[in-house]
Amino acid sequence: MSNASNYIENELLDHVLGEGSRNYTPATLYLALFAEKSGGVVAALESGDATTGSTANWGYYEINNGSYARQAVNFNAASSGSATNNGAVPFPQASANYDSAGSAGNIVTHIAIVDGNVAGAGNVLFYGALSVSKTVTTGDTFQINDTALTVSLA
Repeated sequence: MSNASNYIENELLDHVLGEGSRNYTPATLYLALFAEKSGGVVAALESGDATTGSTANWGYYEINNGSYARQAVNFNAASSGSATNNGAVPFPQASANYDSAGSAGNIVTHIAIVDGNVAGAGNVLFYGALSVSKTVTTGDTFQINDTALTVSLA
């Protein structure tokens, strides 16, 4: 079989994102931000790890300066194979232009849901490109608005 019902899609999302009685997740999930100049972040998020020494690893692309810190995120119960974030997720005001360990620049292009709050550690659960990239310079605040982040298995 190659198709999943909406029911099982919702159950899987609730399980992974910590809703309902089928909770596998750690106590808190976090959002991580990534910059990419010339490709590679998607492959790194898919199969790499959090280390920073190679373009094959997602840690290379994660923002690592300017007061950046991963932020906690909660989710609404899944519906129709998708779940959205419950509440806005503001990141700290940037004290410097954002950049990554790999010097990919200050344009945030991708986001991931990870299972730890320490940059350079943890596991990627879900990831994706932002619909609109965001340049983050000194004094800016990056924020994901309430229900603006959708995780989907549909």
